Amino acid sequence: MDNPKIVQKFPYKVSVESGKSYFWCRCGLSSKQPFCDGSHEGTDFLPEKVKSEEDKDIFFCGCKMSKNGAFCDGTHKDL
Repeated sequence: MDNPKIVQKFPYKVSVESGKSYFWCRCGLSSKQPFCDGSHEGTDFLPEKVKSEEDKDIFFCGCKMSKNGAFCDGTHKDL
């Protein structure tokens, strides 16, 4: 698997909690999108750890092609 699976062509809006860690799925295989469930086993992909310093909404990338890693940068609009 050279490229991640495109899960959806829009971001996931998630309300995150201050101090809590989240592991964003990079491979696109997780059944718990946008978060990792270990489905990357056997691939070259590893999840990305995201930790917020405040309670807020984050737009996690759903297409897995963002240049900002876990955070949506609008790349899905060009897919």
